[in-house]
Amino acid sequence: MTANYPVPSSSCEVCYEIKKSRFIAFATFADTRESAMQRLAEVKQKYPDARHHCWAYQFGNPKSAASAAMSDDGEPSGTAGKPILNVLQHKNVGDIMIIVTRYFGGVKLGAGGLVRAYSAAAQMAMEALKTEQQVARELLELSCGFGDEQLVRHWLSQHDGVVENIEYRDQVVMTIALPLEHSALFRAYAASIGGQIINDN
Repeated sequence: MTANYPVPSSSCEVCYEIKKSRFIAFATFADTRESAMQRLAEVKQKYPDARHHCWAYQFGNPKSAASAAMSDDGEPSGTAGKPILNVLQHKNVGDIMIIVTRYFGGVKLGAGGLVRAYSAAAQMAMEALKTEQQVARELLELSCGFGDEQLVRHWLSQHDGVVENIEYRDQVVMTIALPLEHSALFRAYAASIGGQIINDN
């Protein structure tokens, strides 16, 4: 079960310029380190000639993040990743990553200038970002007859449920992620078709 909190509903990209340096901030959904590193690889591919790709992420409920990390990617220590993470920690958004790509313009900004620039770029990205409420879901394992699989799938499609995994044994065993608000309704439906919820407490 997961608590409700806002997450990015789409990605966004903004550009902040100061003293000829360009800071391109990209905010996106990421809920695992693997997905975050994949987003980073995509940005590096998009801007292969940029000097720095600095980033920060936080996963899970923003009030008590399950995991958070950052990188200065060659900028002076504490001038890039930390300011980006600070912006994230002051916004009530979870499962998020911000990558700020920098093109150096020839004028040094100094440590304080870099902190302000990375903070400003991350702040702009957060202001442009669209979010949606993450729906609290419950994972259930249902065992049912082969003839009932399509009926169950149809019911789930009408109640925002998702089949996460399926195994064909002597019966069909489906792992289902279902919004908590439909949990009791689904239990009644499963019983009505002779299905059994295996992992029910």
